[in-house]
Amino acid sequence: MLGIGAYMCSLMFACAAWGAQEAARPAAPDPLIPRAVLFGNPDRASPQISPDGKQLAYLAPLDGVLNVFVTTIDKPEGGKAVTRDKARGIRQYFWAYTSGHVLYIQDKGGDENWRVYSVDVDTGAEKDLTPLENTAARILAVSHKFPREILIGLNDRKPEFHDVYRVNIVTGERTLAQPNDEGFARFVSDDDYRVRMAARFTPDGGGEILRAAAGKWTDFVKVGNEDGMTTSAIGFDKAGSTLYMLDSRGRDTAALVSINVDSASPSPTVLASDARADVDDVMIHPTQRNVQAAAFNYERKKWQIIDKSIQADFDYLQTVADGDFEIASRTLDDSQWIVEYVLDDGPVRYYRYDRPARKAHFLFTNRKALEGVKLAKMRPVVIPARDGQKLVSYYTLPTWADPGRDGKPASPLPMVLFVHGGPWARDEWGLNAYQQWLANRGYAVLSVNYRGSTGFGKKFINAGNMEWAGKMHNDLLDAVEWAVGRGIADRARVGIMGGSYGGYATLVGLTFTPEVFACGVDIVGPSNLETLLNSIPPYWAPIVNLFTSRVGDHRTEEGRKLLNARSPLNRVDRIRRPLLIGQGANDPRVKQSESDQIVRAMSEKKIPVGYVLFPDEGHGFARPENRMAFNAVTEAFLAEHLKGRYEPIGEDLKGSSITVPHGAEQVPGLKEAMAKE
Repeated sequence: MLGIGAYMCSLMFACAAWGAQEAARPAAPDPLIPRAVLFGNPDRASPQISPDGKQLAYLAPLDGVLNVFVTTIDKPEGGKAVTRDKARGIRQYFWAYTSGHVLYIQDKGGDENWRVYSVDVDTGAEKDLTPLENTAARILAVSHKFPREILIGLNDRKPEFHDVYRVNIVTGERTLAQPNDEGFARFVSDDDYRVRMAARFTPDGGGEILRAAAGKWTDFVKVGNEDGMTTSAIGFDKAGSTLYMLDSRGRDTAALVSINVDSASPSPTVLASDARADVDDVMIHPTQRNVQAAAFNYERKKWQIIDKSIQADFDYLQTVADGDFEIASRTLDDSQWIVEYVLDDGPVRYYRYDRPARKAHFLFTNRKALEGVKLAKMRPVVIPARDGQKLVSYYTLPTWADPGRDGKPASPLPMVLFVHGGPWARDEWGLNAYQQWLANRGYAVLSVNYRGSTGFGKKFINAGNMEWAGKMHNDLLDAVEWAVGRGIADRARVGIMGGSYGGYATLVGLTFTPEVFACGVDIVGPSNLETLLNSIPPYWAPIVNLFTSRVGDHRTEEGRKLLNARSPLNRVDRIRRPLLIGQGANDPRVKQSESDQIVRAMSEKKIPVGYVLFPDEGHGFARPENRMAFNAVTEAFLAEHLKGRYEPIGEDLKGSSITVPHGAEQVPGLKEAMAKE
C-alpha cells in the first residue's frame, strides 16, 4: 500500500549428471581480490542526463568522498565536482527540470534526518532547502511544468507526520501545500502539483486510499490486510483523469493497472502482469505521463512493453551488452536515454542511447578495476521449503572450486548464508560485492528470499506474518539443508551473516538453532523485538500498524508475549558458537541499545562476543573507510571459524572511526591492528 519451472528441470538434470560422472579436480585458487576494489568508492556511478540533454552528471569521489560531478554530454569523463561533501558522501541526487541545478539529500552521521540541497551547476552555489533540525525531509514530487519548484514532505509541525510543502529550489522559499493531520503515510500529486490522493494503513495492516474532493478526503480504494503491501498508487496520467496503481486485489501478484478517477464506480484495467512476480519497475513517459513498460523480477528482470512506440528501442538495447538493463534517466524530449547494464560477474556498464539514430554510446563502468578481475557467476535457484513454498535464491561459488562450470564444487565448501534485510525486501541477480568477496575467500555463498520477501506475490509476503524466528527461519534452515544435500556446503562449516533483519536472523540462528551454524556476523540487527518496536522513530507512526499486524503488537499483552518469545536476547544462554556484532551509534531504526543489551547479557554469562561500533554511522556503514574496516574484521573472524582465506587486516582500519567496546580478542589480529591506530 506504500509502494513499497524450466529452471528446476535443468537443475534436476544437472543433479542427475553429477551422480553419473566423477567430479573434476579444482583449479588453483585465484589471487585475493583486495577489499578496496570491491568496497571502496566506485570510479563513477549513477549517471543522469540533464533534461535538455546537454549535460551529464554522475557520482565520483572527491578527496575520497562521493560527490556530484557534471560534464558536457560529449565528454563523459571530463566532469568537474559541483558539490563539496566531506563526510559520508552523496548517494542520491537528480537533475532539476531547470537543467541548471542538481538536487541531493544528505543526513548527519547516519541519523536519517535528511535535508534536501539544491546546487547551481554553473556557479556551485548551494542552497539548503530544508534547514530544520530534527526533521526528516522527503522528496515527494517533481514536475517539468514547474522547473524551479518541487514538493517536499516535512515533519516539522508534528514529528509523526509529513506535511506537503511546495519549495522553490533557487530561493528556498517554501509554502505549505497540504497539512497532514489525518496520519497519512503517503500523498500522490499530479503534474500540476495538486495533491489528489492520500494513503494510510488501517489497524489490521490493510489500507485505504482516499481522494481529495471539495476540501475533504473521501474513500477511493479499500485495501484488505492481505493486499496491504502489494497494492499502492503510483501517479496520474497527463490529463489527471487516470490513476496508475500496483494492484494485487483479486489476484496473487501485483499487476500494473489504470483506474479512471472520474468514474462513479472505478474499476482497474490491467496493463501488465506476471503470474510469478509483482511489478518491479515502471517506465513512464517524462512529459506525456503514459505508462510505457513494466518490469517483473522472478529470478531475473524481464520487461513487458505496453507502449509499442518503444518496442524497437528495447529490441535494440537487448543487443548492446550482456546483463539485465534499465533506463536510468531520459531527456524531456525523450531523444536520449541513459541505460545501465547489470552483470553478475562484472561492473555495471553505462551507455547513452541516441533514440533517433538508434545507437548506444558507451560511457563508462562503475568500477574499472573489476574489468580485468576473474569474478564468479551468481546462480539463480528455486529451493523448496518444507511446506512447499518456493524460495527464489542465489548462490555463488569460488571460480576455482567449480571446474565443470556446472554449479557443483569438486567437494563441499565452507559456506556463508548471507541473509537480506527488510525483511520486506529481496535478494536479486547481479554483481554483489559481498558474494564476490566471500567467494573469492573460498566460501560458497547463499542468499535466500525467505517468506516475507517482496516481489513474489502477496501470498508469499503474507506467509511471513508473525513468523519472525518461526517459518521465516525455517526457510533459511531448509536452504542450508539444500546446499548440504547438493554437496555445495560442508555442514560443519556454515556461517550466517546479514544486516538489519539479516542481523536479527543471525542472532536467531545462534540462539534458536545453536548447533546449526559455526559462527555468525550480525550487522545492526535487533536483539529484542519489543524494545525495537518501542524505540522506532516518531515519523514511523503512520506505519506502526504494518509492524503490529506482521511482526507482533507491542501494545498488547498477547503481542508482547509473542515478541519476547521471538527475541534472541531472551535466549542468550543458548549461544554456543562465536558471534561478531557491528553497529552504528546513530542508527535511528535499530538503536545502539539493541546491540549493547545482547553484548551485556552475553558478557554477564561469560559468553564470548566481539562488538564493533562506529560513532559516525547509522543503519549500515556508508563511509567506505568504515565499510572496509568492518569487512576486514569480519574476514579475519570468518577465516578463524570457517577456515577460509583472508587478506590481513593491514591498513584497512586507517581513516575509519572504528571502536571495539568489547571482545577485540575474539578476532585474530584485531587488537594489534587497533593498537596501530
